[in-house]
Amino acid sequence: MSGTERKNIKNGTRVRIVLKKDQRTGKLTEGIVKDILTKSPVHPHGIKVRLENGLIGRVKEILA
Repeated sequence: MSGTERKNIKNGTRVRIVLKKDQRTGKLTEGIVKDILTKSPVHPHGIKVRLENGLIGRVKEILA
């Protein structure tokens, strides 16, 4: 599933995100979605979320 569509992401979904500081390297961080921060239904770089541990980044992979 694509991390660019808001409808694919729900609170409690396990995802891999790229943090702002890791955008150049593409390093992914795994976690569980606490809040969805992007309001639009689609975003080309990934939907921005806050994980349960407080980290914020854009979804690159949905692990389900």
